Amino acid sequence: MCQVDEEYNGQLEHRVTPRVSKKCVKCKENTAVLIIRAGDAFCRGCFKEYFIHKFRAMLGKNRVIFPGEKVILAVSGGPASSSMLSQVREGLSRDAPKKLRFVPGIIYIDEGGASGQSMEERERAVAQLESVFRATNYHYHIVHLEQVLSLPSSVLEAGSSATEKPQTGSSYKAAVDQFIQTKKNQHPDLSLENAQSHLSSLSMHEVENGVTSPITPEHTQALQKLFASVRTLTAKEDLLHTLRQHLILHTARTQGYTKVMMGDSCSRLAIKLLSNISLGRGASLATDTGFSDPRYGDVVIVRPMRDYSSKEIAYYNRMFDIPSVFIPGLDTKAQDKASIQHLTESFVTKLQTDFPSTVSTIYRIGTSEHHTCGTGTGWQQQLPELHQQHIIPPSVL
Repeated sequence: MCQVDEEYNGQLEHRVTPRVSKKCVKCKENTAVLIIRAGDAFCRGCFKEYFIHKFRAMLGKNRVIFPGEKVILAVSGGPASSSMLSQVREGLSRDAPKKLRFVPGIIYIDEGGASGQSMEERERAVAQLESVFRATNYHYHIVHLEQVLSLPSSVLEAGSSATEKPQTGSSYKAAVDQFIQTKKNQHPDLSLENAQSHLSSLSMHEVENGVTSPITPEHTQALQKLFASVRTLTAKEDLLHTLRQHLILHTARTQGYTKVMMGDSCSRLAIKLLSNISLGRGASLATDTGFSDPRYGDVVIVRPMRDYSSKEIAYYNRMFDIPSVFIPGLDTKAQDKASIQHLTESFVTKLQTDFPSTVSTIYRIGTSEHHTCGTGTGWQQQLPELHQQHIIPPSVL
């Protein structure tokens, strides 16, 4: 080992620890308080502006959500979904320069019955989340996972998309003009600014918020029996994802929501992409990781947080006191090799520590797959790039 140091001492690369002792790259005046990537140092104010702008730009670039639409936010209590809820509140506030114009709602799926939590622990977690939801004045739904046992099997089938609007620039502009004109006709005394901000008050429904229906010990036992019949943690996580999707889609349809916002971050989607490849689901990468998932017809799933890394979200939540609630899941305290999903997460996270471009490379390949999914060759063309980035070993190729 000493011989290696003597022969290659001049060639060995030493990692330079970044220091937050320089000016902000945006305003060039204030001292930077954090570094997102190499060379991207932001002060507090510029980082908040950058974070908010990225969320608005993602929605504005895709133009999937039309004015006046009912959009339900799937909030799990974690950092990403809590940050997404904060961005929606920011966009619907009166002080926002470019207000969001949809009607928001919130859904939380209580999965404690599947992870073995006691009823007291579940009630404590629900109470913490309800305090956050009430502060938004949005209509919210607390749905227990046990309720999925009484749903029809046709929930995941594509519904009628007759009411779906064409996603073009001209039709979007026409929808905006029609929305503002409708508000003027309904409230002639409102100005243009008040007509736009009036939308935020529409989310305060007369319907009572809270749990949709009570659960019984028999329901919980049936759910636990279902998960006990599944042998591997990989299959259990797949089952949990399917049941969760059932409940979200069913609630969206019964309550009149046409869009579902998911809090999947760039880091989470990179892990999901590699997990799906390992599970043999490469054909559905575009819809599983893209901005919009229109597979269910009348309800479209959107992912406005897909450009944020978990590091950016953690910094933002810490700096601006965004509340989040930790709720243990199926893989909490599990070993790295307990499931394919958990192993992939550990692999990507550790690789990201040594190679900071890991997540962005996987994410970029997933984006290119979204554009080339019609030919079915996008992923195969990107395999050599993954090998060059040391993400896929040569044996896979």
